[in-house]
Amino acid sequence: MFVLQIILFFIVIGTTGYFLIRRIRRIRSNIRLGRKIDRKDHPSKRWKNVLLVAFGQKKMFKKPIPALLHIMIYIGFLVINIEVLEFILDGLTGSHRIIGQWLQGIGAFEFYHILMNTFEFLAILVILSCLFFLIRRNVLKVQRFTGEEMTSWPKLDGNLILIFEIILMIAILKMNGADQVLQSRNVEGYPETGSLFFSKTLFFGFYSKYQTDFVVVVERVAWWFHILGIFGFAIYITYSKHLHIVLAFFNTYFAKLEPAGKMDNMPEVTNEVKMMLGIANETPQEQPTEIPRLGAKDINDLHWKNIMDAYTCTECGRCTSECPANLTGKKLSPRKIMMDVRDRAEEIGESLRRGGKGFEDGKSLLGDFISKEEILACTSCNACVEACPVLIDPLSIILQIRRYMAMEESSSPQSWNSMFSNIETNFAPWKFAPSDRFNWSKE
Repeated sequence: MFVLQIILFFIVIGTTGYFLIRRIRRIRSNIRLGRKIDRKDHPSKRWKNVLLVAFGQKKMFKKPIPALLHIMIYIGFLVINIEVLEFILDGLTGSHRIIGQWLQGIGAFEFYHILMNTFEFLAILVILSCLFFLIRRNVLKVQRFTGEEMTSWPKLDGNLILIFEIILMIAILKMNGADQVLQSRNVEGYPETGSLFFSKTLFFGFYSKYQTDFVVVVERVAWWFHILGIFGFAIYITYSKHLHIVLAFFNTYFAKLEPAGKMDNMPEVTNEVKMMLGIANETPQEQPTEIPRLGAKDINDLHWKNIMDAYTCTECGRCTSECPANLTGKKLSPRKIMMDVRDRAEEIGESLRRGGKGFEDGKSLLGDFISKEEILACTSCNACVEACPVLIDPLSIILQIRRYMAMEESSSPQSWNSMFSNIETNFAPWKFAPSDRFNWSKE
């Protein structure tokens, strides 16, 4: 039996590894469709971001109740993975509770007993937290989980992952409950774990009514269901908004360190201005072989961190719920901006892999995914950047697209064009000469 388990386990882990590696490579290549940008400075500050924001979930606590429930799921996910490690070792070696047997061998049986009860306690907390989140999404219908972008797959994805986590936790409890019955009957291959409160309370009485062979089948089915569920979950999250479980650590490390209100200058424009003023560049750059596009029309005009932001987006809606343009009925939704960038990256990446037209498909991010109305509604206030729990920067994308509209298409509103003209001729947004600027003081 255990030989068959080892063979099947290697088949499962090999299949999972194949699909995971393939998907990771695709996401990586999609992110690299963006322009290069250097985000390797000040490593100590970047690691601090990782520890406080990604690992410590510092920004989540602006909303205390969801934060506490999320931290329960998060801690449960991290700690229960220790038991998953035991599952994997059991699968590779054909044993059962190999870590438990090792701890018992060194006289640490009580520690293993406490550890197993802790796992079960966290599993119960995960179930309760997921149930609460399902109620918030589908019964209470919290407003930030709605919107034109939160229909069809995005809405289903949010529910599926919560249901999936509940089922996986129940599988652990059912497996342990059947295991408790088999231990009480001294069945060979099922070493002592001590009494496990939750699984024994919930399932021991039910399974104790059945014959041993049936209980063994139940325990093995629950074991396989959980291990297959974990591997399936690992593949699934690479297609889901829950990819942030992994990418949040990378995204916070490579996040912008300058103040959020500081806008990045365009190197092409900066160089031209310096040349006009006779200022030499401190670091002379080679002239590009072709004239670069000013601003961004498609994802290859954005930098790679913008695309990583899109893949890291949790679709939580905090950015949109804080956006003043959205709150006043404008079409802009920062969450939709991020989802659109990710969808366009997926579309282009898949086209290029299949030998398709790629960027020459007649579509672009601006126009086919993001409308000018959305871009023009932004007030550049940085509320979306401040609200994001994983340091995503939707404003960077909006500003780059807006620059393209103004400098390449000349499609800014007339009021903006008047302001640009006034700045150029009068050095101020207002239409009067610089010499008249302080006339108000004479009155």
